[in-house]
Amino acid sequence: MADMGFRFIKGITSDISWEAYGSDLGSLFSNSARALFSVICRIDEVRPAKEKIISATAENLSELMVNWLQELIASVDIDGMFYSEFKIKEISEKRIVALCRGEPVTPEKGETVVKAVTYHDFFLKKTDAGYVARVVVDI
Repeated sequence: MADMGFRFIKGITSDISWEAYGSDLGSLFSNSARALFSVICRIDEVRPAKEKIISATAENLSELMVNWLQELIASVDIDGMFYSEFKIKEISEKRIVALCRGEPVTPEKGETVVKAVTYHDFFLKKTDAGYVARVVVDI
């Protein structure tokens, strides 16, 4: 599954965990968002019909990943949207701006309600191949 940009990690029952990969920060953050929405909804069935700019800021890169995913979770709740495409417009160690495409939430495309991103077992690091992040979300 590494060619998808992420893989789910088994073993935790009250949480869902994955590792996301990217050759650069933009692909890492986009793949992390895809992993998140693979949990939240049937991402392959979500049409990129509507667009929304979603941004996040932080003091460092690890915090930025958590804040980014939290903003996406908030958009599901506040805006009533499922997303399937993530185009990173701007990214640095402290800020991300992305164009997210998706459609309004529908029960038939919903999967698992994600409450929050946790710091349990979390890491984000640079590797020889690019970047890797492990994320655990509370469900």
